[in-house]
Amino acid sequence: MDYDTYGSTAVELAIDLANADRDAGPDWATAFLRAHDEWFSPGSVLDLSPDETGQAATTADLVRAVAVAQSEGEVMDRLNALLALAHPKPYATDHDGALHLHYARPDAPLLEQLTTTVAMGLSQVVVQHGWQRIGVCSAEGCDDVYVDTSRNASRRYCSNTCASRSTVAAYRARRKA
Repeated sequence: MDYDTYGSTAVELAIDLANADRDAGPDWATAFLRAHDEWFSPGSVLDLSPDETGQAATTADLVRAVAVAQSEGEVMDRLNALLALAHPKPYATDHDGALHLHYARPDAPLLEQLTTTVAMGLSQVVVQHGWQRIGVCSAEGCDDVYVDTSRNASRRYCSNTCASRSTVAAYRARRKA
């Protein structure tokens, strides 16, 4: 699967947000934003209030809801709920030497930048490549969200580690039987 660079990295931001460790405490969202600070306008304050952390969690939940959807209708409903939170104001930039679009204006509040970028990146992949390209890992004990970039849309695991672990477990179960 081939998709544009900015859109592909925007969907990766969405996936990372859905997989963020919220059990790490009340500052999980601030830690996430600091780890992904390249997405936000220079000088953005990356500290969130408890209410803003809740809003970030809502965005993460909606990304995960798209990934677990079982039909195109469910995906559309959930994706539209996420898009309703977004406030896209696209603009062209060449700050990194290549002309591309950003989805949120540079002076937008931090959560608006996050939600809009995540919503637009996820929606572009779903609309252009199909709703089945977003999924949840099939490995036992893992519920990470992933985007399937394989040619034949056959990915079932979030990583090679989970795929290998599942293969070994299945092999051992067969040997035991």
